Amino acid sequence: MGFEPLWGAFGEVFSAYNLILMFVGVTAGLIAGSIPGFTITMAVVLTLPFTFGLSAVEGLATMIGVFVGGLSGGLMSGMLTGIPGTPSSVATVFDGFPLVRKGKPGLALGLGVWSSFFGGIISAIILVLLAPQLARIGLEFGPWDFFALVIFALTITASLSGENLTKGIIAGLLGLLISTMGEDDINGVARFNFGTEVLQDKLEFLPVLVGLFAFSQLLSDVRDPERARRPLMERTAKAVRVEHLAAVRTILTHWLNLVRSAFIGVFTGILPAAGGSISNILAYDQAKKASKRPQDFGNGSPEGIIAPEASNNATAGGALITMMALGIPGDIVTAVMLGALLIHNVQPSPTFISDNPQLAYAIFVAFFLAHFIMIVMQAFCLRAFLWIVRMPMYFLAAVILMYCAIGVFALGNVTFNIWVLFAFGIIGYVMKLFGFPLAPIILGVVLGNIAELNLSRALGISDDLTLFITRPWSLFFLIVALFSAAFPWYQRMRTARVWTLFYVPAASLALSIPLFMMEGLVRPLLGALLIAWSVYTLYRHRQAGWALPEAPRET
Repeated sequence: MGFEPLWGAFGEVFSAYNLILMFVGVTAGLIAGSIPGFTITMAVVLTLPFTFGLSAVEGLATMIGVFVGGLSGGLMSGMLTGIPGTPSSVATVFDGFPLVRKGKPGLALGLGVWSSFFGGIISAIILVLLAPQLARIGLEFGPWDFFALVIFALTITASLSGENLTKGIIAGLLGLLISTMGEDDINGVARFNFGTEVLQDKLEFLPVLVGLFAFSQLLSDVRDPERARRPLMERTAKAVRVEHLAAVRTILTHWLNLVRSAFIGVFTGILPAAGGSISNILAYDQAKKASKRPQDFGNGSPEGIIAPEASNNATAGGALITMMALGIPGDIVTAVMLGALLIHNVQPSPTFISDNPQLAYAIFVAFFLAHFIMIVMQAFCLRAFLWIVRMPMYFLAAVILMYCAIGVFALGNVTFNIWVLFAFGIIGYVMKLFGFPLAPIILGVVLGNIAELNLSRALGISDDLTLFITRPWSLFFLIVALFSAAFPWYQRMRTARVWTLFYVPAASLALSIPLFMMEGLVRPLLGALLIAWSVYTLYRHRQAGWALPEAPRET
């Protein structure tokens, strides 16, 4: 592609009319993302009819604005009320909400906003440089590989359970059980409907999520009458200003966490049907495992905010890569955008970028620009949101509950969704009272359907179970799942048991096997590097006399 299409794209994206549309789109996305129960998909779908009369660049730029704004908007409600605005900001709540309650809302919000910005910019750079090459990886995945990927994601339950591993596993299994309710997607067999018509279809994810996180949290907040009369944030609190400089400095201190989380987001976004709801939890888990202070996670750790926010915005870039290079939507939002392209007689395919260079460049530029607009508009939206959370808790709880109910009802104009919200709110409240973590149950609900669908497809294509270990990507994810499941024991014993010295070299050696099974030169070369790394690590341990690392000092 030459420079002429690039200048043409700049001219179209930076036109006054298009800039106004993008400002409106980002603002709409921020508002939609910050309201629990109002999804980004819903916002983009509602935007689509307004783009029919626009050019392809204007329509797509507006929807990209809604997309980017929505991904960032979820952090506002998640941090300030403990209720994630969207599924892609679930993990942000784990540390964002505790940090706000410690009296540092300005720092918490700054970390979220700037992590979203940097994560989005990193994914935009990858989008520009590696779109066709990275998209081919997602095309290699079959149902066996997706099932193995979900198995890997489910091992995160162990990390999200904290000290309550048994209760966490029980919660995860309960989530998987909930995901099986309703009609089987492959065979159409009804399950767990108890003879009622309303349970013929599967439970919508959103009412379950909002009920478990929102309603249970609201019940906890208003349980004490005295506490219910107080605002979520005191009017005299000093830290209501977003601490931009402190946040940027903190993020740059944890630059490796930022880059790793952004790459996790891009990779997850490339995989069809795997979106921000998975990537933010994956990134959070990896950040906790790599952290020098994993005990701080769940108590307001900055690393626990940086990882999910960088990752969920980076997921958008990955999803756009798949959509543009292969015509396969990476998630529901890009599926809607794909529909918008088709309305404008543009068919994404492997030749899309070369056939429509100016439109491709315009999407790249609009994605970059949307993140800068997001930073500007966040400041205004955050001020409004901070004003809201200074209201008495009982009033705030009633309004939020009303919005939640409207949001889940609007999902399909189904009253039953409101009852699902209330039922899971009570379940979540009772589980919290007895010390059960809620994150694993959400993970089970999100991933259960994906796992079942891909397992059914895999077994429908072939009953040969060895395909799960003879296909390189499936074997790769199963090996990662195995070591990920064992990681909590490794982390607990690494200062006390000699076997822990073999954990990392063994993982590297095992992962080199599927890499050697893959085609091409790059992946086998990576496998050779992993073997070299594991041998070098073992050599260093031998030179040190198999000495164990010192236990971290309590501060």
